[in-house]
Amino acid sequence: MTNQDLEKLVDTSDEWITTRTGIKERRIIKRGEKTSDYCIRAARQAMEAAGVVAEELDYIILATISGDMRFPATAIFVQAALGAVNAAAWDISATCSGFLFALHEAEALIALGRAKRILAIGSELLTPMTDYTDRGTCILFGDGAGAVVVTEAEDEERGVLSTYIGTSGDQADLLYCIGSGTAGSFSSGLATNGEHLLRMNGNEVFKNAVRTMGKAAVTTLKRAGLNTDEVDWLVPHQANIRIIEATASRLHLPMEKVIVTIHKYGNTSSASVPTALDEARRDGRIRDGQVVLCVAFGGGFTWGGAAIRF
Repeated sequence: MTNQDLEKLVDTSDEWITTRTGIKERRIIKRGEKTSDYCIRAARQAMEAAGVVAEELDYIILATISGDMRFPATAIFVQAALGAVNAAAWDISATCSGFLFALHEAEALIALGRAKRILAIGSELLTPMTDYTDRGTCILFGDGAGAVVVTEAEDEERGVLSTYIGTSGDQADLLYCIGSGTAGSFSSGLATNGEHLLRMNGNEVFKNAVRTMGKAAVTTLKRAGLNTDEVDWLVPHQANIRIIEATASRLHLPMEKVIVTIHKYGNTSSASVPTALDEARRDGRIRDGQVVLCVAFGGGFTWGGAAIRF
């Protein structure tokens, strides 16, 4: 869906969207597609790249706020499709920071010796939750999935160097979706009246995102014992180009060291960091031995970071 497509739906323009967000187009689901469909495809690609078969997986951790059903967990459907008969599978809900929460869990389980191979996925189908009469939000979101296989490091100098996650519920009303939750009319059997749609106070979210993503990046580096000049690539959550630029500026990193995919995919929430990692790894920008700093911020509020040496 291009900006020109959106011009036909709401009072907006390609110039307005591009200037304020950096987005030119976004991918949207076909009718009948589910979150698990996206996750399964991403998982198979990640497993092929890692040389891991489904039976070797110990756990599947799926970050999503747009699962197939209220229950069971969407990760269960991914497990069944992959044939990961030896894995336990579950979902986590941390909005745009979800993938980094999943990576945090995976790293901890492996460090504790509880697992050897974990599939971590971030996936969102946000367009079904998007209000296409609200020009402030409908221009932002796309659908996607990204996955990684996390394994024991063979070299102590490589792997996940640090992770950092955090939450604050004080401003949860700035970005939310009631959906089928018990906070809404769904629980009493009434019509949803738009409760299935995402709601956002864009200005306030923007201000909090700029401040919090910068802080998360600094904290993640400190935990890894790294300086900014040791970072080869910054992979931020792809929410808004101005937020990305502000985060890079705070870290004194040139934009030439930032992986940017928002122009092609829009904001895909928990899918944005893993899909950006995948693209940069496959096209050769991220190479062995390089340090990559990932950082994200999302509704809740949630935030997270990870420092990785490839």
